[in-house]
Amino acid sequence: MTESFAASVAAGVRALIGAHTQAQDAGRADDVAALYAPDGVLELPGAEPVQGQSALRETFRGWTPTQPQLHLLTNTVVTARTPEEARAVSDVVFLQRGESGRTVQVVGHYDDTLRRIDGAWRFQRRITTFQV
Repeated sequence: MTESFAASVAAGVRALIGAHTQAQDAGRADDVAALYAPDGVLELPGAEPVQGQSALRETFRGWTPTQPQLHLLTNTVVTARTPEEARAVSDVVFLQRGESGRTVQVVGHYDDTLRRIDGAWRFQRRITTFQV
């Protein structure tokens, strides 16, 4: 794999991850669901996996923010497996604004498997873990 190809994959994957974060924090469930493959999966601790764009859309609608929130992603490492598949791992801190300002609600980790579909990167699987 050439260096320019790896850089292109990393840029596309990071743009996808950023688009997800921005749409989720803005409460745009339709936009979030569209970033997943048609059979994409979201896994969260203590919950059944959510699979498929319709189920993902409904899940994210249920999480529409009622107050300002912010997912801060950092330490993202992208590994291109093939021209059609990549993996990214990121750390995440979830902040929510309350009466005393923004407070940390959750610290966690994303393990993403991504697929290129019709020239665009999409989430195939996102596994979320929480740090204790």
